[in-house]
Amino acid sequence: MTSEPLRIGSRDNVALVQVRRALRDGAGYRRKGFALWLEGDHLLRACVARGHPMTQVLLTEAAWQQPALRTLAQRAARVLLLPDALFKEFSALESPSSIGALIQCPEAAAMRCDVPTVILDRLQDAGNVGSILRSAAAFGVRQVVALSGTAALWSPKVLRAGMGAHFSLSLHEGLTPDALDTLTLPWVATSSHTRDLLHEATLPQPCAWVFGHEGQGVAQEIARRCTLTLRIAQPGGEESLNVAAAAAICLHEAVRRRA
Repeated sequence: MTSEPLRIGSRDNVALVQVRRALRDGAGYRRKGFALWLEGDHLLRACVARGHPMTQVLLTEAAWQQPALRTLAQRAARVLLLPDALFKEFSALESPSSIGALIQCPEAAAMRCDVPTVILDRLQDAGNVGSILRSAAAFGVRQVVALSGTAALWSPKVLRAGMGAHFSLSLHEGLTPDALDTLTLPWVATSSHTRDLLHEATLPQPCAWVFGHEGQGVAQEIARRCTLTLRIAQPGGEESLNVAAAAAICLHEAVRRRA
């Protein structure tokens, strides 16, 4: 635990360079030595609560005067104190936070075949991916598997949308369909073009929910491997639901059935 912070004022400080790299290259964390950037005390608390170490915490001079943020910052191996104006220069938020951390990307555990799972098939929108991770963590999903072509799970935009859910999940990404052969749970997909309704179907428990590309849906190769393909009732007549909204409905329905 660190007692006193190191004060920095140079924009060329190594830690600030790392933050800018993380913001500029959302998938850079996949390379060795590349740090993840977490901005805001909510993400930092989620990281700490799950026992993941923070390499460095960066915070403003004003934040250091707040006991709660100072205590949180001191959980890191190193604390850097910045002028408020300098912190705002590399903040990715519309309303800049006053604290952030650099961490190493958590290593995924081995993929399991017996726990509730979500499969993401080429989802492009970072907000959708982060929202699905958040719903997955809330509704008891244990692991999320992202096929190649899906937005980088640990990118800054997905992290912000996930609101800390990342640290509650076992995440696997960049996989090919063949890599899912060990995932022997029943797979369940959604489609607005099928007859079987979600609220009327018998759901396997546990299962792997499959959510597909925002425009193209689930790829045929993946759809053929699904035990069920279900439709969410939409009496209002809209053509389809946003994939993140559909995921939240499906995952909640699975929890409701278990309860």
